[in-house]
Amino acid sequence: MTAARLYRAERYIANVLEGKINTCKWVKLACQRHVDDLENSAARGLYFDRSAAIYAEQFFAQVLRHPKNSIRAKVGAPFKLEPWQLATIIWPLFGWKRADGSRRFRRGFVGIPKKNGKSSISAGIADLLVFADREYSAEVFSVAGSRDQAKIIFDISSTMAESAPDIQVRCEIYKRSIIYKDTHSVYRVLSADVPTAHGINAHGILFDELHVQPNRLLFDALWGAGKARRQPLFLMLTTAGYDRQSVCFEIWEYAQNLLEKTIPADDSFWGVIYTMDEGDDWLSPKIWRKANPNLGVTVGLNSITEEARLAAAIPGYQNTFKRLTLNTWTEQESRLITAEMWNSGQVAPVERDGQGCYGGLDLAATSDIAAFVLDFLLGEEGGHFWLPFFWLPKENLEERGRATGVNYETWARDGFLRLTEGNVIDLGVIKRDIEELGQIYNIKQIAFDRWGAREISQELQDMGFQMVEFGQGFKSMAAPTKEFLRLTVAGKLHHDGHPVLRWMANNLTARQDSAGNMKPDKEKSRQKIDGIVAGIMALDLALRHEDDDHSVYETRGLIKF
Repeated sequence: MTAARLYRAERYIANVLEGKINTCKWVKLACQRHVDDLENSAARGLYFDRSAAIYAEQFFAQVLRHPKNSIRAKVGAPFKLEPWQLATIIWPLFGWKRADGSRRFRRGFVGIPKKNGKSSISAGIADLLVFADREYSAEVFSVAGSRDQAKIIFDISSTMAESAPDIQVRCEIYKRSIIYKDTHSVYRVLSADVPTAHGINAHGILFDELHVQPNRLLFDALWGAGKARRQPLFLMLTTAGYDRQSVCFEIWEYAQNLLEKTIPADDSFWGVIYTMDEGDDWLSPKIWRKANPNLGVTVGLNSITEEARLAAAIPGYQNTFKRLTLNTWTEQESRLITAEMWNSGQVAPVERDGQGCYGGLDLAATSDIAAFVLDFLLGEEGGHFWLPFFWLPKENLEERGRATGVNYETWARDGFLRLTEGNVIDLGVIKRDIEELGQIYNIKQIAFDRWGAREISQELQDMGFQMVEFGQGFKSMAAPTKEFLRLTVAGKLHHDGHPVLRWMANNLTARQDSAGNMKPDKEKSRQKIDGIVAGIMALDLALRHEDDDHSVYETRGLIKF
């Protein structure tokens, strides 16, 4: 067959194997596996049904509509799949058959970075399994680490079903289920509660973001859920994670080992992974295309370029970029900033008496350093200025310094650290110091960590300060942490070179959650970072009251890693 007569999926495979498409080792091996099986799978009772593959492809193009806008398509346009989606997902899963005509692959694994259309194709496959797979009483489930996450795919499926007239009139759509009356089939969101997962007889399972699973209980409960069905499909689509002891990494390695043929063949499992190759330059746009096959379709080059610049400047963001954008397994914690980055923001102290500002108070443990940081907006100058204050118990100061390698006595002597009597911090001293600062500066609000600061916060409130509770979880810390990084890289987070704050900046380590959000990690940081945490809390208040009428987050949006 000439190249001109090849279907798009076949042309993509040919171009990959001929080196005309820049992709990674695992995609090449997946394409080669398909070609090899076309030549030698008959002896194993397997065959490729081209018409079945085309049928699945046409279901997307002729029945489904795009659920959201992308670079190339608008909402409501026919859902024409990209060649890579056809060649490495749809054609293998729905074209390969067993001798009895049922599907060959019962389990599929697709490793793909975020923003590459993972949710949309998952939702389309769910609709295909429910409405067009010719299965009576089929049960299809969306599964993820939480019901809300699982509902993302379900909601997209519902939208596509409602926009397809031939389907819409034949089904009943509810908040968490769709019933297809023609075949008495149903599509549901499955709770992450493990007991509910036992005993189901699934025709299809769409397992989203496997890497977020806290353990393997839910996965194990569902692994054999369709064994009583004729041709069940357990499909996992996920981005890389950081827990190498997880079930996700186990399946990831299994897919790689099958492709490399280092373990016995498994004719029931299909796997493909889009990532960069070992030794690749992660800052090269050519490499980005390897990992992001939907670059220019749902992923913008400018967006990746901006994220890459941030990752190049901030060591702690490199893991986030590599994991979410290049689909590479990384570590959870990473050091955030370098001394050079921090020092670039140093300016000579300037008079700020009476100027409006926002405060952040982090008391930490009563025997450790307490921190209070004021954040000043610089107006036309752009950026922010941090003014820090620190307190530490006086007792056992020398021993504490030897244990940490820090010369607290010098800092105290030079006025950078205030010592309180006894072996715990005297909160009364902190309260009086903040009261004095309030007489010098116009402190509009003070954010405080609810843990361990309720008593002093109430007393400060009684003095007339407006106190704001501030959680230390990802929900509260992620957005201002990224803004802190952005300002630091841009040289717009100014300070007066305070040695205690500089030391804490050098200690700063970040923790990521499964969604790539980042926050300071006190447990993993080499030493104390309380001043940076207090500053980030103060920065958040300042950003939320910028221009007094609106929050920077309303115009820039909440920034996620």
